[in-house]
Amino acid sequence: MAVKIRLRRMGAKRAPFYRVVVADSRYPRDGRFIEEIGTYDPTKDPAIVNIDSEKAKKWISNGAQPTDTVKALLKKNGVL
Repeated sequence: MAVKIRLRRMGAKRAPFYRVVVADSRYPRDGRFIEEIGTYDPTKDPAIVNIDSEKAKKWISNGAQPTDTVKALLKKNGVL
């Protein structure tokens, strides 16, 4: 099973809000997921990022691959 750490889009049209989730790569973007590890709100200035670093480190050590966007958010938060 290929596990990814990626964004799950929430919110209304033209008002995106994302949840950072751990999901199987075969599942749809907004579909089933294994665990939610944080949130990302790009509509605020500056953007608000809340990620549980313990859960993120645990999943990365277990082999989960973050997407490019999530990798940038994790670096910004100091997890990577």
